[in-house]
Amino acid sequence: MNGTRKPVHLAVYDTLADWETGHATAFLARAGYPVRTVAATTAPVTSIGGLRVQPDLALSGLRPEDSSLLILPGADLWDTTDDLAPFARTARTFLDAGVPVAAICGATAGLAREGLLDDRAHTSAVSFYLAATGYAGGGRYVEADAVTDGGLITAGPTEPVAFAREVLGLLGVYEGEVLDAWYRLFHDSDPEAYAVLERAGAE
Repeated sequence: MNGTRKPVHLAVYDTLADWETGHATAFLARAGYPVRTVAATTAPVTSIGGLRVQPDLALSGLRPEDSSLLILPGADLWDTTDDLAPFARTARTFLDAGVPVAAICGATAGLAREGLLDDRAHTSAVSFYLAATGYAGGGRYVEADAVTDGGLITAGPTEPVAFAREVLGLLGVYEGEVLDAWYRLFHDSDPEAYAVLERAGAE
């Protein structure tokens, strides 16, 4: 069955925050989801940590029907230019098509500017960070490590493990006590959680 899963698409762009999506993409790949990188063009991009990434696909060629999920990591460019606005517009296309989107850190501000957080429960780094975008969704802001509302996941920059927990739960990679144990292992280094995962064959 794993071979039939549609890819997960990870947006990549200059200054992308390396640490924010690694837990999610690693365990999605282990569960049989191909991870494909998508950028404005197929020219290489460089992360904030200096990693050079060769994109698999240009954004213009990405269609929701070919994807299981779009992941939008943070990047300095979300707040310094409008260069990443096309990724937020693509997120709207995905959500309109019923395909989930997961945004962390600065990408949440991009979605706020696009109006995608006005009517959905969401979180980010802090509420005033999103308020600075002028969006209309302040009343839906939730003080939480990560939030899922329908097909949209949001998280702040210090919560890559919680972000991954929501992604893995939404796509059904782990559920129930196994998902909780996965989170406790990687977030809290809980040895009892490892035993739960080992029994479930999910370590």
